Amino acid sequence: MPQLFGTDGVRGVANAELTPELALALGRAVVAVLREQGVTRPRLVVGRDPRASGEMIEAALVAGIASAGGDVSAAGVVTTPAVAFATVAEGADAGAMISASHNPMPDNGIKFFDRDGYKLTDADERRVEAVLAGPAAVPAVGAAIGRVSARPDLVDAYVDHLEGTVDADLSGLRVVVDCANGSASSVAPALLRRLGCDVVALSAAPDGLNINDGCGSTHPEVVAEAVVATGADVGLAHDGDADRLIAADASGAVVAGAVIRAVLARQRHSERGLAAVVTTVMTNLGFKQAMSDLGIAVVETAVGDRYVLEAMRAGGHPLGGEQSGHVIFAEHATTGDGILTAVQLLAVMARSGRPLHDLARVMRRLPQVLVNVRDVDRSALAGAEVLWKAVAAEEAELGADGRVLVRASGTEPLVRVMVEAPTAERASAAADRLATVAAEQLGTA
Repeated sequence: MPQLFGTDGVRGVANAELTPELALALGRAVVAVLREQGVTRPRLVVGRDPRASGEMIEAALVAGIASAGGDVSAAGVVTTPAVAFATVAEGADAGAMISASHNPMPDNGIKFFDRDGYKLTDADERRVEAVLAGPAAVPAVGAAIGRVSARPDLVDAYVDHLEGTVDADLSGLRVVVDCANGSASSVAPALLRRLGCDVVALSAAPDGLNINDGCGSTHPEVVAEAVVATGADVGLAHDGDADRLIAADASGAVVAGAVIRAVLARQRHSERGLAAVVTTVMTNLGFKQAMSDLGIAVVETAVGDRYVLEAMRAGGHPLGGEQSGHVIFAEHATTGDGILTAVQLLAVMARSGRPLHDLARVMRRLPQVLVNVRDVDRSALAGAEVLWKAVAAEEAELGADGRVLVRASGTEPLVRVMVEAPTAERASAAADRLATVAAEQLGTA
């Protein structure tokens, strides 16, 4: 069977690519793999974001787990990091989150966590796929059938945990938070108020259809405009499952994920002696330059926060993240957490007494242009010699002042062309040239 898992679980259009039948089979397969590992009656925590298809996918996934003899603690609508946290806190054998993160409402996905709260390794995912491709397991019957318990209370311990990570007085900070009509809606505003912030909440009324719709971390201009309009100190924008953060300063300037991570890295370097930070190949070149100036090493990985985490664990590094706004704090979490990142950023502002605009000067973000090339055969990218020659030519032209990255998306059927250069004009021109070559050589039309 074809590979199901991408860079962040199984993802596709709900009821077209990600069907209830597939979710049912995945539930059974995960239980089978846990049994292979010696777990006689697996226990799983399952959560979802509020998109409409999540109800359907959850019902199928939970049915698959129970029919294979696994017990389920159903957390309901929660954030992705809350599921990872609850899996460990409850002593469960695995966790599953139903979400397509920042993707539009028609999409959905399923990502799994192991008993330690970490996303599955490539080897784990291949084993699940192998079970799916093999003969059907004998279903559980009678008392062996799994039980399902509604556990909306699981989020409470998670919120208490987030509150406990803050070591600064945030009272008096006026904050605008855009919840993307997603999982953050019932968590982020309440937590920020508990911490003493004056909170303006945007897009915090999910109806199943409006998740990520013109709001959240993929539309940071919304929170940026609201910061200026309300005279707030900072804006915080999450995605649908709240594992990302993009910010805005008091002037309405967007503070991207790489800049947030640079602010946090500098603070941890000065206060705790941070020696290295982990990031992906997509991270802005300006981040590397800033870290070099601070004397902080940069460890690069493939795209995907689970690869960042693997490198963090292997090297004992406490901080890592992605360009998109995923940040991982090894001392507090096992996955990227946008709400945790938000309160940690606010704590830096409060302790330093400096506004975000001032803190963000730690790095100069090089103009970056990203072009998504659609209707192409992304599997043919590795052998696209003409394209790679064009990439080499553009890299030679940019030299040390920029860079080029061309890769197949792990979550969508397209090829991404990213160019960074000293000016937006140079970056855009190079990206357009490469996108044209990619479309011509890889096009399926």
